[in-house]
Amino acid sequence: MKGDATDPKGLIREAYRIEGITAPECRSIFLDWALSAPSDVETDTLIATLLAQYGADAPDHPMTQVLREGLAGMKTPRRRGGYRSRER
Repeated sequence: MKGDATDPKGLIREAYRIEGITAPECRSIFLDWALSAPSDVETDTLIATLLAQYGADAPDHPMTQVLREGLAGMKTPRRRGGYRSRER
């Protein structure tokens, strides 16, 4: 099962082919995909590409929802810690 640049292992493609797949199963697949995603491309760009590729044809699929949540969750990382977190 070989994928393409956005889905190297073909995990997302296969998730869309599994009949009766649930949202928790899709989240697990998404996590596996995220861990194997290419590091030289922004993750939000990859997710948007996957949504365009699969989500339009299956808007009610649980993986489409998981991809949307993943894209919405992408925000600029905020530095935590430092003296402000220790002051009380």
